Amino acid sequence: MIKMINTKYGYITPQEAEMDAHLDKWMKRRAKQHGTFSLEKNKEEAIMNFGEVLEELKRGNCVARKGWNGKGIFIKLKKGESLNTPNNRFNEVMTHDFIYIDTTGLRTNNPNAPMDRVPWLASQTDMLADDWVVVE
Repeated sequence: MIKMINTKYGYITPQEAEMDAHLDKWMKRRAKQHGTFSLEKNKEEAIMNFGEVLEELKRGNCVARKGWNGKGIFIKLKKGESLNTPNNRFNEVMTHDFIYIDTTGLRTNNPNAPMDRVPWLASQTDMLADDWVVVE
């Protein structure tokens, strides 16, 4: 009767365990030489539609389209505030939630590119796009 060994791959024979060990070493060497990715380091981006984007905005996350040609741009939801704010800011308060676009982190070679944070409205193209991602 063949003796079985319990490994991370399940119960296998000693010969299979030895082959697996050689394969693991080979794969590590190969990855070191040619580069590889780790799921922990490079988590796959979750691509979303606009309905999912609205839920992410409500959770407080920033989102952007992969198709936007400016890097460093994102949209975010700003929660409305009560008119009874401290410091008598009555005329400065938005009482309803709104979405804004932030281009203050825009990375571009254009020195005249706007670096702003302004209210944003989705175009039909944005609403129908399926290339939305959560950004940090």
